[in-house]
Amino acid sequence: LKADFDEKLAQKEELKEKAELLALKLERAGMLVDGLSGERIRWEETLTTLDLLFDYLPGDCLLGTAFVSYMGPFVTAYRDQLIVLWKTSITEEEVPCNPEFNVSTFLSNPTTIREWNIQGLPSDDFSTENGIIVTKGSRWPLIIDPQAQAWKWIKNMESSEGLIVIDFGEHNFMKVIESALNSGTPVLIQNVTEVLDPSINPVLIKSISKKGDQYFLTLGDRLVPFNLQFRLYITTKLSNPHFAPEICTKTTLVNFSIKEEGLEAQLLGIVVRKEKPQLEEQKDSLVVSISRGKRTLLELEDELLRLLNESKGSLLDNIELLTTLQTSKTTSNAVNEQLQTSLITEVEIDNAREVYRPCARRASVLFFVLTDLAKIDPMYQFSLESYISVFLMSIERSKKTEILEDRIQFLNDYHTYSVYRNICRGLFERHKLLFSFHMCVKILDSAGILNYAEYEFLLKGGVVLNREEQADNPCTGWMTDIAWDNISELDKLPGFHGVASSFEEFPRDWKDWYSAEEPENMPLIGEWQNICKEFQRMLFVRSLRPDRLSFCIATFIGANLGTRFTEPPILDIKAVLDDATCQTPLIFVLSTGVDPTSALIQLAETSNVGDRFTSASLGQGQAPVATRLIKEGVEEGKWVFLANCHLSLSWMPDLDKIIENLQGKAPHKDFRLWLSSSPHPDFPITILQRSIKMTTEPPKGIKANMERLYNLLTESQFESCKCQHKYKKLLFSLCFFHSILLERKKFQQLGWNVIYSFNDSDFDVSENLLSIYLDEYSETPWDALKYLIAGVNYGGHVTDEWDRRLLMTYINHYFHEDVIATDYYGLSSLTKYYIPKDGSLQSYKNHIMTLPTVDQPQVFGQHSNADITSLITETRVLCETLMSLQTQATLGPGFNMEETVLQLASDVLVKIPESIDFEMTERNIGATKTPLDVVLLQEISNYNILLNKIKISLEELQKGIQGLVVMSTELEEIFICIYEGRVPKSWLRAYPSLKLLGSWTRDLVLRVEHFNSWAVTSKPPVLFWLAAYTFPTGFLTAVLQTSARSLNVSIDHLGWDFVPQSRAEFELVIQPEDGVYVRGMFLEGAGWDKKLLTLVEPVPMQLVCLMPVILFRPYESTKKRSKGMYACPVYYYPQRSGEQGREAYVVTVDLKSGQVPSDHWVKRGTALLLSLDN
Repeated sequence: LKADFDEKLAQKEELKEKAELLALKLERAGMLVDGLSGERIRWEETLTTLDLLFDYLPGDCLLGTAFVSYMGPFVTAYRDQLIVLWKTSITEEEVPCNPEFNVSTFLSNPTTIREWNIQGLPSDDFSTENGIIVTKGSRWPLIIDPQAQAWKWIKNMESSEGLIVIDFGEHNFMKVIESALNSGTPVLIQNVTEVLDPSINPVLIKSISKKGDQYFLTLGDRLVPFNLQFRLYITTKLSNPHFAPEICTKTTLVNFSIKEEGLEAQLLGIVVRKEKPQLEEQKDSLVVSISRGKRTLLELEDELLRLLNESKGSLLDNIELLTTLQTSKTTSNAVNEQLQTSLITEVEIDNAREVYRPCARRASVLFFVLTDLAKIDPMYQFSLESYISVFLMSIERSKKTEILEDRIQFLNDYHTYSVYRNICRGLFERHKLLFSFHMCVKILDSAGILNYAEYEFLLKGGVVLNREEQADNPCTGWMTDIAWDNISELDKLPGFHGVASSFEEFPRDWKDWYSAEEPENMPLIGEWQNICKEFQRMLFVRSLRPDRLSFCIATFIGANLGTRFTEPPILDIKAVLDDATCQTPLIFVLSTGVDPTSALIQLAETSNVGDRFTSASLGQGQAPVATRLIKEGVEEGKWVFLANCHLSLSWMPDLDKIIENLQGKAPHKDFRLWLSSSPHPDFPITILQRSIKMTTEPPKGIKANMERLYNLLTESQFESCKCQHKYKKLLFSLCFFHSILLERKKFQQLGWNVIYSFNDSDFDVSENLLSIYLDEYSETPWDALKYLIAGVNYGGHVTDEWDRRLLMTYINHYFHEDVIATDYYGLSSLTKYYIPKDGSLQSYKNHIMTLPTVDQPQVFGQHSNADITSLITETRVLCETLMSLQTQATLGPGFNMEETVLQLASDVLVKIPESIDFEMTERNIGATKTPLDVVLLQEISNYNILLNKIKISLEELQKGIQGLVVMSTELEEIFICIYEGRVPKSWLRAYPSLKLLGSWTRDLVLRVEHFNSWAVTSKPPVLFWLAAYTFPTGFLTAVLQTSARSLNVSIDHLGWDFVPQSRAEFELVIQPEDGVYVRGMFLEGAGWDKKLLTLVEPVPMQLVCLMPVILFRPYESTKKRSKGMYACPVYYYPQRSGEQGREAYVVTVDLKSGQVPSDHWVKRGTALLLSLDN
């Protein structure tokens, strides 16, 4: 019984233990079920999703790898287009892929992306994609990073790994890289140019081998240990670099240029942090908190899944699993609750922050206006860092108010003008109006009130390839064909239908509007006055009076931004100095004839650092001197001025390194580094971005120039000459002469054929010569003075013979006996310009102050039309420059640049004529060829080559746009030219032209017709169109050869006699007995009297006039030019200086000068043109 009892007792204990164990397991099972119940539904849903995503993997992997491999260089718009194309192709090939494929979710995760954002990566999708390409690519990334966004992110991301930052300028950079290859330390090579140091090639191509457990990289002829943890990043600050193909194939090129939305988000954070610091601090802590919470949840889930997966035997026996489950459940619930609260709070904070978005948007728009300026001049470089400093200053200094809408308006207004004021000091005068207008347009665009079609018309005008479909010009008496082209195309824009017919309805009213001195201030005709808004009114001015467009633009800027945006502040070097620190270089961007040295020395004196001012003019052998001066300046608080940096570009990378080192240490607080340089595309961008830039330009106007010259004279110098009466008169005349030479360039082609750099040294030498020669000779040596001053001193700059003629005409007017003998001698036809009576230096200065500030064209001997011509040229340059700033991204939604170019290319192809049959022409001419036959064959050959070039390039362009061939650099240039309405450079090799694409194409058709009709008949025409010849001098030589043979004389003994015809072209039906009739020449700078056959003054607004037919008749050149004749140069086209390797001058035609001496037309710049600009 005892044995049975013990057995039963043992069974009881065993059952009790089992019951306790089962109870424990039941409890654990409850805990397990309870713990996993919340995950079941989500895991089941996740499993279903994963199964689906697993099926999509083939296509998704293909898209992901293609994205990382190829998308780096492209902007968002092209990336989106390519993804759509790739998805379509994959689907057509029946490869499964996710219809909602997103590279950010496929190749990364929200936690990682949030960490990147915290480390400095902008939060927009484009930057996130770039982060994925940089971290996932199999090749080392080569990052286009003009705003240093990637540079900052990489430095923060890799800081814990001991990132090494170097550049190719360091002499031991390869040793640093070799050490990093071994240790696995990441390396960032910064600020590379378009050419990478070839010694880096083995690292780029990753020539890695393995021996045993060790990896090696082949570096030259050596094997270097390679650590698989090594990472290499390469960044460049160039905004649009052109890397060689071999570099692109070895690296992953990534375009990290910041985008509008990314910058807007950053600036929003900055403005909220300043305005509502507690809000932004809460936002920052929430971002970190949410990121940490999501990471915690992910880690808990991963740990739980690991334990479930690794568990052996019964799950109920796994104490660690149950403990972890219970802990994770509690933690997860707490984290989830916190996350929910945080996410709700984040939404509330974001809503509160949104009210400041208009400030961030405006600031973002303005920054991208600044980045556009680099396309205009390579010296216009601005860093995001310095821009943000200006933005912060605007936030602090702008007017405060409790009314939020007013506060935002005050901040926007203050910051906009602050940007304008700060940037203007670094812009040349010719770009300041352009900058204001570009800023204005971009602000209007961001507000959604810019009409892209109208803006494009403003910049391009009307592009007409075929006038056959165009209505007839109803106002031929005063409206040019080009103006009618503009009106006809304007009529096609929405909102302008019927504008062309209004010219038929109100021709006289429109003529009065056109003839007004300031048409932009006159009401438009008929209903258009009430229909058109401010911007639309400008399109009428653009179409009919382009010379007034700049004034119209200034008015438009004033109405939208304020008049202060049309009045650039005068450069105040002292104010610039106040904005600088000891770590900020100050750069003078030089223009011809200006040296800032004296102004800088004067500033140093007034700033009490005159004894600590040092300078060096850079050039060969000056680099060590400059380095020493900077070192001393940093230590002793000196001002260091390095002049002419453009002459020492090879040393600029070293200077860049010196300036970079200044940022990391504290120089003496009084140290200032001043630089000067002419604009140069190779000047280091990083120096420009770190610097405050100032442009130096000579004063504008005769008054300002004379005032400056007299201020340079000292009392002793003014009184030193013995012949005071002569000296003072001729000195004033010399000053006037110098000022005229400088200011005449404003008339462009009517001023000088070539722009010359006359400077103060020319005046100083001439003044010295004047003083010496007046003291040396009792009789004034006029010929010697004129020869030395105009022929040698100023004439040393002059390379064009017609400019030299003009120079001598001026000196003959200002240097002769009457200048001394006549009281109040008049220096121009305007009575205000005369030589005052003898007096003190101050009295001459006082007289100069009475001169007009704005110079009338008559001061220079010009007609008032000359101003109109120069204003039209300014308008053309302004519009072309603004057009060059447009890209697909800036053209707005619904506008497709490629479709526009495709259509234009197709239209040009249709319009281009067939080639002329060269072989048939040669057969028809026969074996015996006259000189004119040879010219005909040469011209046919030239035009056939051109026509073939046009057709091939346009067909290739169409294929390139459609993706059938690779877009070469030449095709890209043709694409841009056609979009902008310009003629591609490769087409202009046959003959030079300034015409726009539409008029150039029509002109080409007429040229080919001229030679085709001659080729078909094999008989020379009665009227020769000289402009049609690619080499008109060859044609004229052929005419001389023909006459030389008939007269049996040497061609060297022949000259030309020119006989303008009174008969109309249609009356000339028989060839002349000797010579040729030439038609189609245009007279610029004068009018023509058809009855008297002489030069006359042009009527207002008559910029050119069509000349009658002129008989070019060879004769034996023994007689001299008759009195009363003007030797009129003939130019191929308006750019009288020609171009490199091909001059524009053709021949000189003698024309009767009429009622005035020939010098009158010399000052007018009167010339004949074979073709016009447009």
